[in-house]
Amino acid sequence: MVDLRPILGDLAAESQALDDIVAGADWATPTPAEGWTIAHQIAHLAWTDAKSLIAVRTPDEFQAEIKEALATGENYVDAAAREGAGTPRDELLAQWRAGREALAEALLEAPPGTKFPWYGPPMSAASMVTARVMETWAHSQDVHDALGLRHEPAGSLRHIARLGVRTRDFAYAVNSLAAPTEEFRVELRMPDGEVLTFGPEDAGQRVTGSALDFCFVVTQRRNLADTDLEATGGDAEEWLRIAQAFAGPAGGGRKAGQFG
Repeated sequence: MVDLRPILGDLAAESQALDDIVAGADWATPTPAEGWTIAHQIAHLAWTDAKSLIAVRTPDEFQAEIKEALATGENYVDAAAREGAGTPRDELLAQWRAGREALAEALLEAPPGTKFPWYGPPMSAASMVTARVMETWAHSQDVHDALGLRHEPAGSLRHIARLGVRTRDFAYAVNSLAAPTEEFRVELRMPDGEVLTFGPEDAGQRVTGSALDFCFVVTQRRNLADTDLEATGGDAEEWLRIAQAFAGPAGGGRKAGQFG
């Protein structure tokens, strides 16, 4: 059984770091996500925490969420962000803070081995926490970019990197491509020098570079051309061009050179 506390600790740290920044920022500031201000970013995080809490505490009610998503279509997430962004700032900030704390408590209280319904396949508690880490980090990056701030690398990178590797085949699927049948070797350097490794050592297809740049690519917060990632093999190169650790349709990513 996976111990959720270390992952939840990294999620709490990533959330608080973002909280510290947005508490004193202008929420009308545009971010790199087209049409989204800082208010949209926080609204989206609060909204996703709320949906996750429904899945954990009242899973029988989540079918209604899926029906709404199917009825709304690809605008489902954007529509929710727009609605949430219209909430008074202090109220929205309070919702986000309360929601993320409630979700952490609910996940710790959930019986071991429970699978929770979601918009895709059911998720384990560990998978749900990891997804929240990834989303919080990615949207925090948008806010950092909007304000011209450096997003200090933290332990959350290891969770995002692992998720990025695990979602390789998903990235092919959302781009209507057949995934390679063989595993890739991925070697990523953490800021402290530790090397994260995934896949067989003798794999012909390989990806190497910094964990930070890999997380940038799988969350589509940086263009591959602006990173230090190196791919060996055509399949590995193709994967890095379409990599996507977040749910939903294929994302548009960022333009080469967009952030200097």
